[in-house]
Amino acid sequence: MAVTAAQVKELRGATDAPMMDCKKALVECDGDYDKAVEWLRERGVSKSAKKADRVAAEGSIGLKIADDFSKATLVEVNSETDFVAQNDGFKDLVSMSVSQAFVEDSEHTEALRTSQYEGREFSATFDEAVAKIGEKIEIRRISTLKADENSVINGYVHSNTRIGVIVAIKCDSAKTAESLKDMAKNVAMHASAMKPTTLSYKDFDAKFVDEETKGRIEAIKKENEELSRLKKPLKNIPDFISMSQLTEDVLAKAEENIKATLKEQGKPEKIWDKIVPGQLARYIDDNTTLDKEQALLDQNYVLDDKMNVADAVAAAGKAAGGTAEVTAFVRLEVGEGIEKKVDDFAAEVAAQMA
Repeated sequence: MAVTAAQVKELRGATDAPMMDCKKALVECDGDYDKAVEWLRERGVSKSAKKADRVAAEGSIGLKIADDFSKATLVEVNSETDFVAQNDGFKDLVSMSVSQAFVEDSEHTEALRTSQYEGREFSATFDEAVAKIGEKIEIRRISTLKADENSVINGYVHSNTRIGVIVAIKCDSAKTAESLKDMAKNVAMHASAMKPTTLSYKDFDAKFVDEETKGRIEAIKKENEELSRLKKPLKNIPDFISMSQLTEDVLAKAEENIKATLKEQGKPEKIWDKIVPGQLARYIDDNTTLDKEQALLDQNYVLDDKMNVADAVAAAGKAAGGTAEVTAFVRLEVGEGIEKKVDDFAAEVAAQMA
C-alpha cells in the first residue's frame, strides 16, 4: 500500500528509527502503526546506512560494583538513537561491556576491545552484537575506582541510565569503611543530581576562577537592574566566588568591616562575639557560589542542606566511630561533549519520499 510522509514522520517521531526503516515497516505492516512499531523493535534499525558517518550521542551508562565494595567501573556505551538504547539487545551489550571492563581492569576503550572474551577478542563479540542491532554503537568512556583496605567504593546509575557516578570514601579503618557503604551510594546519588565537575575548590584553576568571578558579578548586576525595575529585593553582589580567593587577609578585612558596621549600628561591643561569627559565615557563603555549584565536597548535601558533602561524610564517619572523607568520584553523563547533528527533518522526508 502507499505510505504517506505524514505516516513516516509520526512513526519516526515515536521511535527515533531511521526514516527509510520507518517507511519499510509501514509498508510491511500495511500501514498499521502499532504493528510497525513492533516490527522496528524486533528488527532494530537499518543496517544499510553508512554508520561511520553518523553521530552516536545517545546510549546508556553501565555500572559494575565489587561484592565487597572494593572496586567499581563505569562504562558509557553510545548509540545513535534513544529508541535503540531501550532495546534489550543494547542493554545486554552495555552489561557485557561493563562486566568485561571490570574484570579486565580496562583503562581505555581500545584495551577493552582487544581483551580476551570467551576465547577471542572482545571486539569480535561486541561487533557481532552491534550488527544484529543495526545501528552505530560504540564504547566511548571507561572509568574505574579501586579501594584500599580502609576505603569503600559505591555507585549509582540514574533510572534513565544516562547518568552514572562512582564514589570512593577513605576511612580510618576497615570497620568504619564497612559502615560507610550506604553513605558512598548517597553521595553518588547527590552527584548525579547536582552535577559537580571537580572534587574540591582546591582543584580550580586560578585563571578559570578569575574569569568566572567577572562574569558572575556582571550577571548579578544585570539581574539586579531587572529586579529594581520590578521593585523586588536585590541580590547581594559578591566580591568573590570561591574559597580559593578568601585568603586570611580577605577574611580579616571582612571581619573588620562587619565590626565597623556593628559599631555604626550602635551594637554593644560585648555582644559582637555572638554576632560576628554568623555574619562572617554569611560572607563566606555569599562569596563561594562557584564552589557550591561545581565542587562536590563544597556543595550543600541534598539529604541535609544544613551541611556540605564533606561535613556530611565526616559526620557519618564519626557516627560509625571513626573518620571518613571522599577522596575521588567519577560522574559520566551520556553524550556530554558530543556535538549532535541537527537535521532538517521536513526536507529529509520530502527528498526521500519523492
